[in-house]
Amino acid sequence: MTNNDLKRSANSDAVCGETAIGQILADFRAYLQRRQLAESTIHAYLSGAEQFLTLYPSINFNNLQLYKCYLLEHYKPQTVNLRIRAMNCLMESLHMTDSRMTMVHIQQKSFLENVISRADYEYLKRCLLRDGDHLYYFIIRIMATTGMRVSEVVQLRAEDVRRGYMDLYSKGNKSRRVYIPARTRKECLAWLRRIRRMSGFVFLNRRGDPLTPAGIRSQLRKFEGRYGLDASVLHPHSFRHLFAKNFIEICGDLSMLSDILGHENIETTRIYLHRSPSEQKQLVNRIVSW
Repeated sequence: MTNNDLKRSANSDAVCGETAIGQILADFRAYLQRRQLAESTIHAYLSGAEQFLTLYPSINFNNLQLYKCYLLEHYKPQTVNLRIRAMNCLMESLHMTDSRMTMVHIQQKSFLENVISRADYEYLKRCLLRDGDHLYYFIIRIMATTGMRVSEVVQLRAEDVRRGYMDLYSKGNKSRRVYIPARTRKECLAWLRRIRRMSGFVFLNRRGDPLTPAGIRSQLRKFEGRYGLDASVLHPHSFRHLFAKNFIEICGDLSMLSDILGHENIETTRIYLHRSPSEQKQLVNRIVSW
């Protein structure tokens, strides 16, 4: 069954035989690429669609609702909504919008948790330098001093370091320029000269291939046991959050921070204005002396 066959049966069941699944996913990938979605988003959406197509023999309203129940039983709300977005996008590509699923409500917190402290960040840097792990020293240094996402930092090239900035492109051909602070740039350039890597990707594995976001996440988790750090803060976004919190405390320009981070909506950036309960407690204890 081809994509066109599925479109013609939009008002009834769309039956998915084994031979049809591969074609459906191939057509779906082409649809996502035409929409210029990020490759990471395409991968996530295809994974969700493939999961559904292997669990249920046909695409119809009842099976979609069963799938939603399955997701709620097995995954956290954020993952549930990601899979729902994937299936809704698949429905759009098949012109089956009447079968769209509703997202689950997630109670949004007004503050950030699991952000590495400045003290732990400095401690981790010292440990990495002491152990000669310059690769991960500069990975966390770049994320913490530029606010780059891990999917962006793996794209960093030696040419970008020499220029002192990196131009990043997102869906819809939107672009933003991320500047590398002078001190970070100087140290990184000195390291690149030592290892004779003055062109191409900066962060490579032992085989000489660019590191992947998954590889970086996995390695960061190992620092818990090695250096006695809290595992909950050893994730790539923790260093992006550290950059944002420090930036807003020193500069206070929310609009500029939103541009640097590449947020589509400034409301997303407002979370950095709020302090967690533990931060509020520490601040009150430090300020109140009467």
